[in-house]
Amino acid sequence: MNTEEDSRQHMATAETRAPQQDAPSPCSMHDLAHKARLAARTLAQSSSSERDKALWAAASALRESAPAILQANALDLAASTANDAFRDRLTLTPERVEAMARGLEDIADLPDPVGQVLEEWSRPNGLRIRKVATAVGVIGVIYESRPNVGADAAGLCIKSGNAVLLRGGSESLHSARAIHAAMQTGLRNAGLPEDAVQIAPDADRKHVADMLTASGLVDLIIPRGGRSLVERVQREARVPVLAHAEGLCHTYVHSAADHAMARRIVLNAKMRRVGICGATETLLIDAAIASVLLPQIVADLAEQGCTFRADAAARQIMPDLPVGTQKDFATEWLDAVLNVAVVDGVDEALDHIARFGSSHTEAIVTADEAVAIRFMNGVSSAVVMWNASTQFCDGGEFGFGAEIGIATGRFHARGPVGVEQLTTFRYEVIGSGQVRP
Repeated sequence: MNTEEDSRQHMATAETRAPQQDAPSPCSMHDLAHKARLAARTLAQSSSSERDKALWAAASALRESAPAILQANALDLAASTANDAFRDRLTLTPERVEAMARGLEDIADLPDPVGQVLEEWSRPNGLRIRKVATAVGVIGVIYESRPNVGADAAGLCIKSGNAVLLRGGSESLHSARAIHAAMQTGLRNAGLPEDAVQIAPDADRKHVADMLTASGLVDLIIPRGGRSLVERVQREARVPVLAHAEGLCHTYVHSAADHAMARRIVLNAKMRRVGICGATETLLIDAAIASVLLPQIVADLAEQGCTFRADAAARQIMPDLPVGTQKDFATEWLDAVLNVAVVDGVDEALDHIARFGSSHTEAIVTADEAVAIRFMNGVSSAVVMWNASTQFCDGGEFGFGAEIGIATGRFHARGPVGVEQLTTFRYEVIGSGQVRP
């Protein structure tokens, strides 16, 4: 994957090829955050129907702007010399633009999370207390190559009554601006403040630092990108952060697995889209079945261009597999590379995951329910699958409409972050004249 500095150089090349555009606003990120905070007050008090109308209007604007969005994306692609997996994340197609639009409509169809009474009770003194979901306020989203993140993040924030401050990667600058324009059109057409969706005016890296230190202006930061970005955000942020550092996901094929199912799941978990954080990076397979099943799985994946890094036990079965080092097993490849390890039962699989995993997503393939439950209880990851591909770790697949990211921390939200996870709450206390003795 290219470094951010490389991406800036690529973008400079693209800017020389781009048609003349309006100069971006000279506003700083703090200025934009001030505007977003004012807009957030209006958005938080808007009705569910108004916010849904904005999402439907934004979906229409995305479809109408599809030619311009694809033209902008072509400029970004022309500037990129990244590998195939990175280019896949950067690339927009008519189908992907349509998927963004449908995603906004799916979000609009979700129940309104704002104002939901989460709990309610009465005290002996007659006070009635209820816990009510409210918008967070202003959410800063820092993302890298995937332009569609801007639409997903804006849609989820609008639905949950939050303003959003976007800073896309320099490698996707043209695409991000075009998508942002469509989102603002939706807000404007619905009579809501377009300042509720803001975007960094240019590719200056200073904007990231400004967002991370905007305490009092930005209420929550969500980074979407590689490990270096996330670690920087977690290290430097002066506002709360919701994030995951890596998607080092494992699929464990237990000795009681159906072989055909295991082959199908592993192939999909690794090769459906190798550049997403839910892609399996390590296959763990029980020694009891490895001599029969492992060669079949390897052949399935190799046919689609996958290469391998294998431990000593796997290489005893298949000596031609390249040697896998400790560093390999700790690597999120985001490419057509799979680590392979042979384990002796579920405990050894859990030990391996505890050592190398990133608490993102793990899967077990087995027909033994007791083993599956033991595995699911034994991992600390935000998401665990039983007889399903790790690539289902996605807000859309969970019924969230979309996701703004994956959270692997222990507090507030875990797994795909949807509209409910973008709310906080307040306590409402209703009395009839009570005073405290």
